[in-house]
Amino acid sequence: MPDDKRWYAVQTYSGHENKVQKLIARKIEDEPGDSADEKQISEVLVPTQDAVEIRNGKRVTVTRRLYPGYVLVQMLLNERTVHVVNNIQGVIKFVGTGQEPRPLRDEEINKILGVATGEEQEDVQEEIPFHVGEGVEVTHGPFTDFSGTVQEVFPDKGKVKVEVSLFGRPTSVELDYTQLKGF
Repeated sequence: MPDDKRWYAVQTYSGHENKVQKLIARKIEDEPGDSADEKQISEVLVPTQDAVEIRNGKRVTVTRRLYPGYVLVQMLLNERTVHVVNNIQGVIKFVGTGQEPRPLRDEEINKILGVATGEEQEDVQEEIPFHVGEGVEVTHGPFTDFSGTVQEVFPDKGKVKVEVSLFGRPTSVELDYTQLKGF
């Protein structure tokens, strides 16, 4: 019986993913059976990933949903489990063709679970809002009020190489992207 359990994607109303996850988790707890193997619905997951954003000039780590509007459910597919999940408040439908829910492929779920549990990505990847060739102004640090052009972006370090005019000559400086603003 546990071998027949597969992962399914369930479409939810946007912003209701965590609520749906809690409601399904409550159904799992109420379901008869002592262990996850004995339960027909065994796990529910909202895939998330940590990212770094800049708020008020400071780096803040935020948790983002990888697939907004979707929750993943590991379950034994039968009329009862489909009915239970479909009747949870906030659920729109199972992802699949027609009325039949389609299980996720093993490669898909392994990739999702790897990202969701942080196995694939040890460091938080920063999203740097600047691109090569973009004009920027330095907002703080030793080059405050200098303007320049982005030459290179280093997302793994959170740095940007900018060419500024220093003593009338083009000079490349590596700055933290929080010290810059676009114009």
